[in-house]
Amino acid sequence: MIPLSRKSFDSVTQLFEKISGIRLGEHKQALVASRLQRLAQDAGAADIESYVQKMVQGNAPAEEMTRLVDRLTTNETYFFREPQHFNDLAERLAKHPEGQEFRVWSAASSSGEEAYSTAMLLADQLGKTPWLVIGTDLSTAMVEAATRGLYPMDRARMVPPDYLKRYCLKGEGVHAGELLVARSLRDRVRFLQANLMQPLPQLPQFDVIFLRNVLIYFDADAKAQIVRRVLTQLKPDGVLYTGHAESLSTLGLPVRVLATAIHAHA
Repeated sequence: MIPLSRKSFDSVTQLFEKISGIRLGEHKQALVASRLQRLAQDAGAADIESYVQKMVQGNAPAEEMTRLVDRLTTNETYFFREPQHFNDLAERLAKHPEGQEFRVWSAASSSGEEAYSTAMLLADQLGKTPWLVIGTDLSTAMVEAATRGLYPMDRARMVPPDYLKRYCLKGEGVHAGELLVARSLRDRVRFLQANLMQPLPQLPQFDVIFLRNVLIYFDADAKAQIVRRVLTQLKPDGVLYTGHAESLSTLGLPVRVLATAIHAHA
């Protein structure tokens, strides 16, 4: 792999931060270089350096900028990640008034595992009570992947066996080692592209919002902006789940802590 110069690394990561708000540190240089090499090849650029120069000078089409953002967005997730939140959600569902729609927003949904995990739980526990799950992500590629609902089987290691049988299909042939989320769930979960650093698409008010493992990529000011923006979509009695490694305590936000990584309006 052709190495990426420090100057080009700084230029492209600054561009990425301007667009997404996400800051990629020096320890990501090898990852950025590997992803840029594939982008440069696909775009027909002579090398990584010339590709970066074209991007930062604004000479690339909008579609290529979208591909750049998609490739530099790190996405790592699996079903029922951080199960304490799903245990808390199950307790809330047990107390939810019958017949009143329950709405959940997966605000950094990546490839969709979090949203589908939530959908499995809602489908199992709410019976005929209506429910809605919306997933949003910065990356259009992740939105497309989430909509397909096709995953490597190893991402389902935390899925209860009963849920695997009821809500997932085991791949065969060319899809051996993969699972497909059942259409009965895929048809009820919506995925949209959204940049949490910019005005949000039109969304309803939610009972629960997952905002997990995304704030770690932002500085304090950006974190506060994102949480304030997300809180506008949370019902007065709703709850916000954040990643267990993410603290809101120093951001001066109008929230109170209910339990570890579980918040409500102050």
